[in-house]
Amino acid sequence: MDNPIRLHWLDPKDPAQPFPSPGRALRDPDGLLAIGGDLSTARLLRAYREGIFPWFNPDEPILWWSPDPRTVLPTGRMHVSRSLRRAVRRADYAIRFNTAPDAVMAACAAPREPGQGTWLGLQMRRAYRSLFDAGAMKTVEVWRAGTLVGGVYGVAIGRMFYGESMFSTVDNASKIALFWLCRFMAAQRMPLLDCQVGSDHLASLGAEGMPRAQFIEMVQRLVNEAPPDWTEPADAPAAAEHLPAC
Repeated sequence: MDNPIRLHWLDPKDPAQPFPSPGRALRDPDGLLAIGGDLSTARLLRAYREGIFPWFNPDEPILWWSPDPRTVLPTGRMHVSRSLRRAVRRADYAIRFNTAPDAVMAACAAPREPGQGTWLGLQMRRAYRSLFDAGAMKTVEVWRAGTLVGGVYGVAIGRMFYGESMFSTVDNASKIALFWLCRFMAAQRMPLLDCQVGSDHLASLGAEGMPRAQFIEMVQRLVNEAPPDWTEPADAPAAAEHLPAC
């Protein structure tokens, strides 16, 4: 009889404890690798550098994942529909980087449907705010008439970006944020946006599956490259004037 597969338990008092190899992750549920630990900045940065991310509900222990295949969006190949291209060219918005991390996370944490919960609990939001303060969490925000209407946030290490969540309160706002994030990344020689787990929505935007071993090989190279300058956002309205006509 085969030995049962056992998950690796992480000691919450030892943030320097190594993660197991992603190759030891479960197939069902796909990618579940370890349980426990903490969400300290040091542990989170090490996890992302190794192709691992936390994902759990607020009433669960911390769960760590590395699925195979990994869903990624090549930044130079985002699919832009005719409606999205029109929305981008309309330029009735401003794009800002890293000005409202708490507001972006709060909006991402809001239930999508009445009565639904959220995986982005207070513990996670505090952890990513600490990453922001350390310079590793980034936001791309869509503002209209002084109001935050959409955005995306994630973790940036070197020339790698790990998307965490996005939101929209008006049509196309999250897609506009993703569009300008991909434009920025492509211009900064950042070829890969990690989307973690696939969905029909992500596939419609150009996301695709990548074998975990290939993903981790790319990550190990990209996280060690010099990071770009995230302090100046793209001038979206001016740049939009030069997009091809729909």
